[in-house]
Amino acid sequence: MTKIFEARVLKVGPEAAGMIKDANMLILFGEEAPEDLAEYCYKIDNKKLSGTITKGGRLLIDNQEFPITAVGAVVEKNLKNLGHITISFDGSNEGSLPGTLHVQAAKPAVLGIGSVIQLFS
Repeated sequence: MTKIFEARVLKVGPEAAGMIKDANMLILFGEEAPEDLAEYCYKIDNKKLSGTITKGGRLLIDNQEFPITAVGAVVEKNLKNLGHITISFDGSNEGSLPGTLHVQAAKPAVLGIGSVIQLFS
């Protein structure tokens, strides 16, 4: 597998961990996240994507590995332009919203300031 993306978490909004616990999803956003969304986001330091995000690829958060099960139609565009995607840990094969990346997770992701997020295809 080839690494196509890597970012570090710079800031964690006060409601971000609750989104994982309550909604089984997390929201990534670049440093320019709008204030009304920032409290729910993990702000990241990079928007450079060097390949295509594909079903069957892998998401790594620190050393936690999650198989990618579905990729929304605008995930790549939003990641490149805004550093923004929603990651849903529901394992859906169909996908839901255009900006959502779906992954399979046996247990919820754990991350904080300094966590490394990587995508492999």
